[in-house]
Amino acid sequence: MKKAEDVLIFLVDDDALYLKSLEIDFAQNTKYIVKTFLSGELCLENLSQNPNVIILDYHLDSIDHKAINGLEVLDGIKKINPNISVIILSSQDKIEVAVNCMKHRAFDYIVKSETAFFRLKKAIVSLLQFQRIEKTLKWYMDKM
Repeated sequence: MKKAEDVLIFLVDDDALYLKSLEIDFAQNTKYIVKTFLSGELCLENLSQNPNVIILDYHLDSIDHKAINGLEVLDGIKKINPNISVIILSSQDKIEVAVNCMKHRAFDYIVKSETAFFRLKKAIVSLLQFQRIEKTLKWYMDKM
């Protein structure tokens, strides 16, 4: 069971090696609680754990061609809980793909590269700060 100050992150990628390397990076360099999923379907099945952030691969159907892709998972997440923030992590380095993900309400889009982990950490810090500000503003608005 997570405490109020704990941050739960879901990592979702069908590339087991890349997923494991991300998990290790997070374990060694952050204090976040991390859970990994090899498919979007597994991620959706576990949304009741209420993650703070989901880092989601754009292509999730490279191994199982019947698997749902990242945009479908993103839409499913937002349908179940629109307050869960999603960062898309992809090897797609096309602006059209990034814009499309943002239209589907992704918080950020990060291209897989040698700097991806550092960019992810920075995006998560910004995201958590944004969530705290939003929560504080909501509290003040409720008091008015």
